[in-house]
Amino acid sequence: MLRPSYYPLIWKFAQIIMVPKPGKAGHDVTSYRPMSLLPIPSKVFERLFLKSLRSDVDLSLLIPDYQFRFRPGQSPIQQAHRVVHEKVKSLEERTLCTAVFLDVAQAFDKVWHPGMLYILKAALPGTYYPLLWTYLEDRYFQVRYNTTCSTCHVVRSGVPQGSVLAPLL
Repeated sequence: MLRPSYYPLIWKFAQIIMVPKPGKAGHDVTSYRPMSLLPIPSKVFERLFLKSLRSDVDLSLLIPDYQFRFRPGQSPIQQAHRVVHEKVKSLEERTLCTAVFLDVAQAFDKVWHPGMLYILKAALPGTYYPLLWTYLEDRYFQVRYNTTCSTCHVVRSGVPQGSVLAPLL
């Protein structure tokens, strides 16, 4: 798959099952949590691809130093320690300390593919970019509730839920 830089179409179909939230009314749509199920071969390849990507590409150029989530060896707790350290340092030096905290609701669902691919094209080696392009294009999902399934719909934005590549992308 790396040589032809092609991600098989059959691996790009997600089935979304609706899992009821405990203690919620069954007739309300917000009473369910969607869970995306991806094909197993797709998940296996993604793990191998991510390992290859991490060894061949300096991901620190793509991910800012202050981004702690979804990075190996770093956690949100370390980020909290960094913020406290910066605050204490500014108090000692009697300087201003400003911070902006941003929590984007449903951030994984709102990733704009052309913008992300533009950034990746400049940062990735030649064979990785076309593969990620085919990975994102022509993705489909189908919602299943009990034994009933919806028709297939095209995914127009976002990264595949349940994918190991999603946090990196």
